[in-house]
Parts: sequence; C-alpha cells; structure tokens
Amino acid sequence: MVPMSVAAAWALVLGVVLGFGLWSLAAVLPRMGGPTLADRVAPYIVDVSEGARVFSLKKMVDPLPILGTLLAPTVHRCVEFLAAVLGGSTVIEQRLGQSGSTATVHRFRAEQLAWAFAGAGTGVLVTTVGAAQRSLPVAVLIAAPIVGALGGAFGRDAALKRAARNRLARIAAELPTVLEFMSLSLSAGEGILDSLRRVARVGSGELSREFHSVVGAVHTGIPVGTALADCARRIDLAGLTRCVEQLTAALERGSPLAEVLRAQAQDARDDAKRSLLEIAGKKEVAMLVPLVFLILPLSVLFAIYPGVFVLQSGF
Repeated sequence: MVPMSVAAAWALVLGVVLGFGLWSLAAVLPRMGGPTLADRVAPYIVDVSEGARVFSLKKMVDPLPILGTLLAPTVHRCVEFLAAVLGGSTVIEQRLGQSGSTATVHRFRAEQLAWAFAGAGTGVLVTTVGAAQRSLPVAVLIAAPIVGALGGAFGRDAALKRAARNRLARIAAELPTVLEFMSLSLSAGEGILDSLRRVARVGSGELSREFHSVVGAVHTGIPVGTALADCARRIDLAGLTRCVEQLTAALERGSPLAEVLRAQAQDARDDAKRSLLEIAGKKEVAMLVPLVFLILPLSVLFAIYPGVFVLQSGF
C-alpha cells in the first residue's frame, strides 16, 4: 500500500468536492436541444400508460439533471434492491400519509439511498483522513463506510417515523377542539359538508388540512363518508378513526350529528387526560433517577462532611 500524506489526502477530498461543484454548475446551464415529443406527452399519460410511466421514471433527474440522467438506471436498480432488502412498503406508505408528505414510496427509497450514500461518503472521508494520519485501526477504517451507509439509511427511516409521530400528536391535540367547532356549526343549521368546509377554511392545523383534502375529494364526486373513511385510514389515529366510524354510522341512520360529535369530542378530551396521566407516571419514575443518584448523595455528603472534617481536625 502506497503511503499517502495529509496534503495528498486533503487534495483528493477537495478535488472530489470541486468536481461535484463544477458538475452542478454545468447541470444548471440551458440545454442545447429542446424537449422531444415523448418528453412533453409522457407526464400527461402516466396514469394510463405503463410505457409512459417507465419513460418518466427514467427521466427523473432531480436534483442534478446531468448526473441523474447518467446514473438513473443504476439508481433505480439500487432503489429496488433497497426496497427488496428492507421491505415494509406498506408501513412506509402509511408513515408518509401520517407525516403529511406527498412523496411516494419509491421517492422515499431514493431519499433513503441518497442518505446512505452520504453516510458512506462520510465514512470514506473518515477512512481517508485516518489512513493519512495513521491514527485509526484497520478495523475502524474498513467499518466506517459500512456503518455510515447503514446509519444514513436507518436515519432517514427514523426521521420519517419521528415526523409521523409528531404530526399524529398534533392531530390528537387538535381533535377535541375541531369536533366541538363542527358540532357548533351543525347546531347552527349547517350540513356536515359545510362544517367540514368551514373548519378547513378557518383552521390552520394539521387536522384542518386533512379536512381540506376531504372537501376536495367530495367535490370530485366521492361521498362524504367514503372521503372521511379514507382520511381516517390514511392517518390511522385511534380517536379519529372512532369518530369517523360513529359519524358514518350517524349519517347512514339519520342520527343527530351534533350530539355524536359532541360526545366524540368529550371522549377525545378524556383520552388526552389519560395520556397525560400516563406520561406523568412515566416522568415521575424517570425523575427518581437524578433524585436518587445525584441529589440524595449530595445531601448526605453535605450532612456528613462537616462532622468528618471536625473528627479529622482532632477537636
């Protein structure tokens, strides 16, 4: 193995960065030729033509057009391999819906692959610097790119999971208020669609955005109950699913909707109270750790140290 100096290692790293920078500048330059007929027509018939869908996937060049065009076949094979290895496309699709993302599973896998490449690149950088300075063992130099790639892939999955969990928590917090507002609208004489439209127009939270999608689906010809059921299935929140089931049953039976929504709002508030009590119980146990291992030993030390000092002084 030829020894590499520190200057040569940094020159290699900076050269790679410079190459990508110049390539990025070249990618944003205007193209010499205009789009072909297939380029213009394919995006409009992807829903009915498998060939147009495959053609559009091959032309997916975000964010660097030149680099994406050259590496698109390899990237798609890597994405398919990553999806086959990790699996769980149903879970990913559900988390994407819960997080409010409009990306597809294929798009998420591509982002996960990009994070893996970024982690592997960081590992290669650590390996290069460590090999130049000869300060890291061989096992660490070999494992750094692998650990970086795994960390990037699982880090993207963890980020999606955290985004979905945070958004579900916000929806659960907004649910009682939104239901009470809808019950007031229904008591004032409005219909269920008008109350949903009012919530979507006035509100600014995550649940209001979901109801805006429900109103848009109803305007396309989907029944209100079906649109609400699709929304509840996409979010998969226990309180919202129970509310939608009760609301759909009330619509089918002709029951008063205002009373149903008011009862569901009270149930949602009770669930929030129980969740707070559970969190408080867990936090109470967690607070015992600093109390037992930090505060209590310091209190005992402050109580005993003066007596020990007096005894050592001979008084």
